[in-house]
Amino acid sequence: MSDINEMNAGMRWYVAHTYSGYENKVKTNLEKIVENRGMQDLITDVRIPTEIITDGDSEKTVESKLLPSYVLVRMIMCDESWHVVRNIRGVTGFVGPGSKPVPLTDEEVESLLGETVTAAEEQFAVGDTVDIAEGIFAGYSGKLAEISPDSGEVTVIVSTVGRDMPIKAGIKEIRKAKN
Repeated sequence: MSDINEMNAGMRWYVAHTYSGYENKVKTNLEKIVENRGMQDLITDVRIPTEIITDGDSEKTVESKLLPSYVLVRMIMCDESWHVVRNIRGVTGFVGPGSKPVPLTDEEVESLLGETVTAAEEQFAVGDTVDIAEGIFAGYSGKLAEISPDSGEVTVIVSTVGRDMPIKAGIKEIRKAKN
């Protein structure tokens, strides 16, 4: 197994370096390849962070790139997704030491895209086996049945006394079960 598969941390944002002026071409080509190869489960979003700048004198608004020569890619890092992004014409590589791409932190994504990254989206999926680590049901394990990113709550189905029981918990109260 390669180093890339070993460091897979689920769906995360990565930064791809491009030739100057190739950002839009890279974004368009990557989106086409993802659609044509059916890789929507591995690569879910491609963005070029921009900001609107208003010229004070003429009241003109101009869209300016926050990170010229860089494209943000939300993906699950594996050999296949790495290979697809890395081999797009205009991409010189990923940001990170050597050939190891480093994912952006939630704070970095929020500052670049102006979006809050929800822990539920990044760490858990419906059907995952989770442990309840805090609250009155601490110590119970079950299957994740529902995630509500708006309220930060999840529903976990716990089997106890021979019955399945839905338990509502905060997203910060659960952990992925260690198999």
